[in-house]
Amino acid sequence: MSAPVTFTWAGFREGFSLVLPVLPSFAPFGLVVGVLSAGEGLSLLEAGLMSAMVFAGTSQLVALGAWGNPVPVLAVALAVFIINIRMAPMSAALSPWFHGLRGWRLWASLFTVTDHSFALSVAEMRKGKRDAALLLGLGVPTWVCWISCVCLGHALAGVVTLRPGHPLLFAGLATMCALLVTLWRGRGDLLPWGVAGAVALAVQAVGLGAPWPVLAGALAGSAAGAARDLRRI
Repeated sequence: MSAPVTFTWAGFREGFSLVLPVLPSFAPFGLVVGVLSAGEGLSLLEAGLMSAMVFAGTSQLVALGAWGNPVPVLAVALAVFIINIRMAPMSAALSPWFHGLRGWRLWASLFTVTDHSFALSVAEMRKGKRDAALLLGLGVPTWVCWISCVCLGHALAGVVTLRPGHPLLFAGLATMCALLVTLWRGRGDLLPWGVAGAVALAVQAVGLGAPWPVLAGALAGSAAGAARDLRRI
């Protein structure tokens, strides 16, 4: 019988310590979102509020790419919903911790889940960790860092120029790739990982841009992993 899920200050501090080395990777991405926000006419307050409430870099980039005058609210909302729906299978994977939470602890933990905190949390969960506050400890510093970077990018919009393909823009993706190494459990993961990658590349190859490759890859990989696990039962 597994130990009960706890939620302690010690777990929060552990999560905070784990995510600190990752935080610098958000700076280039956040600066770009801030610069684009200024370019689309958003004020510093509006850019900060968007980052605080949406808290999803890819979704914010997609939303800013669809920006216009007037703003196509329905199209922007749909695009953000589609790109963020990948969080559903990710949150399901963290359900052993979520099932032990109630009230603000549950909703704050769900709100602050990101690709990076998910990868770090799963790695810790597989080690037998049962302190769900670790997830919030990963998420809160990331949330604060993200808002700060976006606001800084907005403030420096007239000074900072990162051309498309600039090496700094690869920092976030490089960090995520490094974190994925900790999730690898052997040849059994080849199927869902391979399916996710192949489907995402196929969708992109047929000309469908963001967010469809990410969404299709996430759903296909999750389905392949679920089918694999069902065969093992």
